[in-house]
Amino acid sequence: MNPDAVLARLAFDLPPERIAQTGAEPRDSARLMVVGEAGLSHRVFRDLPELLRAGDVLVFNESRVIPARVMARKPVTPGGFGGGQVEVLLLREEAVPELGGNVWSAYLKPAKRAGKELWLGQHRAEVVGVLPDGARLLRFGRDIKPHLDEIGRLPLPPYIDAGDSDETWRERYQTVYARTPGSVAAPTAGLHFTPDLLARLDALGVERHALTLHVGAGTFRPITGSVAEHVMHAERYAISEETAGAINRAKAEGRRVVAVGTTTVRALESSANEDGTVNPGEGDTSIFITPGTPVRVPDLLITNLHLPGSTLLLLVAAFAGEARIKAAYDAALAEGYRFYSLGDAMLLERGL
Repeated sequence: MNPDAVLARLAFDLPPERIAQTGAEPRDSARLMVVGEAGLSHRVFRDLPELLRAGDVLVFNESRVIPARVMARKPVTPGGFGGGQVEVLLLREEAVPELGGNVWSAYLKPAKRAGKELWLGQHRAEVVGVLPDGARLLRFGRDIKPHLDEIGRLPLPPYIDAGDSDETWRERYQTVYARTPGSVAAPTAGLHFTPDLLARLDALGVERHALTLHVGAGTFRPITGSVAEHVMHAERYAISEETAGAINRAKAEGRRVVAVGTTTVRALESSANEDGTVNPGEGDTSIFITPGTPVRVPDLLITNLHLPGSTLLLLVAAFAGEARIKAAYDAALAEGYRFYSLGDAMLLERGL
């Protein structure tokens, strides 16, 4: 199967006004399109307990978005300020033994004029390297993580008009179950859940388990050339023995595994054997799931509506099948669904 041809057939024009700028209120009032063997149906996200059943295993990505966007200053003199601003998007802490600890990869704007020294609040960073994708390596004199709440802002996607206060976004652009800090973008399929909805799923007998995949800035990168040439950024994931065991028991007993979001799919498939057995552990993944790639673990996928020409559109086509996704996106455009991070959702059955 030719992924470039699939991407071309799935291309669509999206009016700018269909890009959601605010999430549904309450969160679980977003629309939910159900896509499967029986065709399409239109529901509301709070109907999810009517669409799942006792014994289903719901797997969440509990990564928490960090305030990774920081306005830094270049020094005029060593240790001084006033040399101009540089926007820093911290990506992740990197293990580079020869550079010591407290090293982060980051995108800088403007990168070429950033110089060799930056001050993020009262915290000095040296620019000590350049990665193949243009990201810089910043070395701090101390652990910067405890200070990000003070000096940083939440890194919203570029297609969202961040008119509200950072305090508002720190609540809204975060899942209600987020725990482990490390993402620079929210695992957005989970934004639709509320404590009340989770309680209703618990009462139904749906099992809830969590893993972590720290979402990187590469999630925003469209495919600009051929699919074969597109480079996926590595992202860190971790799956506990408890979560892996629950998934493997469900698979062995014929119960369904429901992945909340494409990041959960990527973590599960990165850790799975060819027979779909999930292995606990942690590591980096740059897995690129395209049509023709078998998806072995989840039976259902909760996901939002994705960017044309994106890696995520290829992933959902690989999961549900090209024909189903084409029909679903045609229906979403015709029926007024809201797209992207803060938009509406789909519940997809895995294709045969």
